[in-house]
Amino acid sequence: MPSTLVHVALAGLVGTALLAEEFDARAIAVVMAATAFVDLDVFVGLVVAGTHRAAFHTLLVPLALGAVLYYDVRLRERSRLAARWGTRGVRVAWVSVFAVAVAGIGPDLFLNGVNLFYPVHDQFYELTGRVIYSDQRGVVQTFVDFDFDFLTEPAARATDQTVRTTDNTHYRTGVDPSRGETTEDVERIFYIVTSGERLLLALTGYAVVGLRLREERRN
Repeated sequence: MPSTLVHVALAGLVGTALLAEEFDARAIAVVMAATAFVDLDVFVGLVVAGTHRAAFHTLLVPLALGAVLYYDVRLRERSRLAARWGTRGVRVAWVSVFAVAVAGIGPDLFLNGVNLFYPVHDQFYELTGRVIYSDQRGVVQTFVDFDFDFLTEPAARATDQTVRTTDNTHYRTGVDPSRGETTEDVERIFYIVTSGERLLLALTGYAVVGLRLREERRN
């Protein structure tokens, strides 16, 4: 699974690209911290079993934050955020919300899955697959299933696969290695990087942020 370090590295790339002239150490720190916060639902899972990758990995979090931000900036006669932090604060806030959705939730959605609409709808979704071009089959993709199984009776679908929910899903981490039955001799694994691609992403993200900060200090 992508570690928090990988999530934050991706957030660094997002923030560096979108903060534009508002980029500085504090601004990028806010964006990266907001993204890291998403992974804190691992601690919620210690209290409410199964809510890791559900409590804060739900799309309802960035949607709610975006709605509140839109109301404050666009619909109110006088924006509280802008009044205190100016246009800089508004930009940092929007970039943070975007980073939460893309860098905080996105990587987990494309690997192992997240509970996208929790708590309104309790089901983990996983968007994995591939897109290839074959000289015999043409374009082949496995991300979206077009077999229209929604037309099948619920009882029949249930026999094909078990729907993953907070009741039957657990993601093993160093904080919560086993669902509610942690013993002293259980191995605790804290993921740092688990593939070459994620290592490259992490190194690139932190290098880009570091180089941009260096340029800012020179100016």
